Amino acid sequence: MSARADVRAPAPVGARQRGVALLLVMWIIALLASLVAAFAFSARIEQLQARSLDQEVVVGQAARAGLEYALTRVFENDPRVRWKPDGRPYAWAFDGAQVEVSIIDESGKVDLNTADVPFLSKLFVVLGTDREQAGRIAAAIADWRDVDNLSQPQGGAEDPDYASAGRPYGAKDAPFDTVAEVEQVLGMTPELFAKAAPLLTVYSGQMRPDPNYAPAEVLQALGVDPAPILAKRKQTQPKPGDLDDSALLGGGTGTYSIVSRARLRDGRQAVLRAVVRAGVGTVPGSAYLALRWEEGAIPR
Repeated sequence: MSARADVRAPAPVGARQRGVALLLVMWIIALLASLVAAFAFSARIEQLQARSLDQEVVVGQAARAGLEYALTRVFENDPRVRWKPDGRPYAWAFDGAQVEVSIIDESGKVDLNTADVPFLSKLFVVLGTDREQAGRIAAAIADWRDVDNLSQPQGGAEDPDYASAGRPYGAKDAPFDTVAEVEQVLGMTPELFAKAAPLLTVYSGQMRPDPNYAPAEVLQALGVDPAPILAKRKQTQPKPGDLDDSALLGGGTGTYSIVSRARLRDGRQAVLRAVVRAGVGTVPGSAYLALRWEEGAIPR
């Protein structure tokens, strides 16, 4: 029996073309599937980003609503429900957000343009600065705002002192426009500024802060024991028929520092810090005039 080679006939040309076409179709389908998946992933990311941005807007507006609401409550005619502008915290619920608001009348703070050197020095001592350094910084503040080029008896700082310290700008010789400006005063440190800034103002025009609205450190500088006053301020809801002394003071001067903190159920937070003037001196048609405004979301 003769051996015969098993030679297969080559596939027809049409079959090979159909195979190539099938592979091409499968490759195109795989490519389209990957493109659809990438598009879906990108759309999901954008949706999450939009939702996150939306929630940040919501919590930010809740914090602003806290400020707006506080300005209505601080002028309430009924002293039993009136919010006192002395720094005590008030809780408020707004559209699913929990809001905490504190209001301080600017007259309870130390005015950088009118407080005298001894009182400024006392405040800095209360904040932990030694007496000698506190006196020099207080005198430098007075030299910054006065119009002459004569140093204060306690030391102070005029243009030559700034030049010696490598600060070419010298003393301003004009009133403070903002609290932040005091950072430029010779001798002021970042640590002292961080402690003092919440206690300072440029809006009261008073030589002495009003103790009815003053924070604890300012009360100490005034020589007042802050403990009983702070204890009374914790009574945000007096008992029926029981009016504390501050309830009889009304809404203060109308210029307030307000801190409004809002928190959503998902933990997202925002804080608004502002100094506003309500009533007289506002823009026609506006409930208040913003003198300082700082807001933003708090990272989770």
